Amino acid sequence: MVQTTHPSRGAPAAPALLEVRDLTKSFGGLRAVDRCSFSVAQGTITGLIGPNGAGKTTVFNLITGFITPDSGRVLLNGEDIGRLRPDQVFARGLCRTFQIPHEHLSMSVLENLLLVPYRQTGEHWWKAIVGGKRIRAEESALLEKGREVLEYLQLTHVANEYAGNLSGGQKKLLELGRTLMADPKVILLDEPAAGVNRTLLKSIVDNIRYLVKERGMTFLLIEHDMNMVMSLCDPVVVLSEGHKLAEGHPEAVRNDKAVLEAYLGGQYAAAAS
Repeated sequence: MVQTTHPSRGAPAAPALLEVRDLTKSFGGLRAVDRCSFSVAQGTITGLIGPNGAGKTTVFNLITGFITPDSGRVLLNGEDIGRLRPDQVFARGLCRTFQIPHEHLSMSVLENLLLVPYRQTGEHWWKAIVGGKRIRAEESALLEKGREVLEYLQLTHVANEYAGNLSGGQKKLLELGRTLMADPKVILLDEPAAGVNRTLLKSIVDNIRYLVKERGMTFLLIEHDMNMVMSLCDPVVVLSEGHKLAEGHPEAVRNDKAVLEAYLGGQYAAAAS
């Protein structure tokens, strides 16, 4: 098995921000996740890959509270979040996107962003009655932030467009923008390249790199586009049949015989020979 390696090869390892420890989940007689363990260091882009049915999305659902593990732990900044509800996980600074974007179709792009921030004052009816000044100030600040996010993602031109009218790539950018509205500690991306044309995919990749380098954000992403994974992620974690098969620097993972047999196949076989 490929062992964990630090991206900078020899530099002190960054602290683990997200840890998955012996995570296990079964559905009936099928063990979808089998004592899976890995960590995501602060300020890194960690790739989670594996063949269809390897358990990647189930791991995402376990981390984010959409399903409860049978055993094992999920730690965020040392706190066990493995049995919290999705809204509680979100409140602690862990956000995710979905392979199929979950935008509000009949709301504008900007309105989709403004819905995200947690516990807005205006959500409480009694505060809405007595806290008008505070609410107006909060809404003004959120509106400015939403416009900044749209400008950063180059979506300003569709700010007032119904989100349901966006292209697939624009919807993926909007999903990323919604996570940014929450000021997250960790962002989980589920197949950000799926259904995205090359131009918008480059924009997504550039945005991820910028957020890590300039804002110190941390990413864990599932992706089947191996060119994207190998150029963007470090380290890479490989799942097979619910358990971790390998973890390490992308070049080492790409040339690992067990990984080639389980997943990458002929696509990278020549590189390993």
